[in-house]
Amino acid sequence: MKKLILSIVAVCMLSACATDPYTGESKVSKTAWGTGIGTAVGAGLGAIIGGEKGALIGAGIGAATGAASGGYMDVQARKLRQELAGTGVQVARDGDNVRLIMPNSITFNTNEATIKTSANKVLDSVALVAKEYDKTKLQIVGYTDSTGNDKINIPLSQRRALAVANYLALRGVPAERLNAYGAGAQNPIASNATEEGKSQNRRVEITLINAQ
Repeated sequence: MKKLILSIVAVCMLSACATDPYTGESKVSKTAWGTGIGTAVGAGLGAIIGGEKGALIGAGIGAATGAASGGYMDVQARKLRQELAGTGVQVARDGDNVRLIMPNSITFNTNEATIKTSANKVLDSVALVAKEYDKTKLQIVGYTDSTGNDKINIPLSQRRALAVANYLALRGVPAERLNAYGAGAQNPIASNATEEGKSQNRRVEITLINAQ
């Protein structure tokens, strides 16, 4: 029985192995991992209930559930890459989530929390995808560089995060799916010792979280 379950999982994983179109690297997609995990759980439960036949039935149900969960975020990541190509916004997978990194050069002027018109198209695209995939929650976090102190940086980053959340809400994303806060100079993604690094650290990140 153990060999049967392992064989089922192996077939599912191998069949879903593909080449990443962005890196050229051959790897198992998030959908495949979801399929494999779902298959293993389903097969195990099925085996307990109904032996080999139950394992096969359970594997099929588990695979479909796992694939749906992983694929749901895969599709969003792919769609966001298409929508945001050439904008300067980074789209990255972060575990099961999708993370958008928006530099301040796109979104805000220095020491301001009013969204620049150049960010409208970017945020419109995010709202479009978020409305289509309505099982996703959006966590919006504002960041600054290390210049100044928390008394200045945290309120500024908070206002910027809220400005983005309010914009998305005005574009039809339900407020209950939005969570916004400011983190100031925490979690830098580059060195604050250079102007280039500081520029990268001044950003807003939107993390799309699968809430299914």
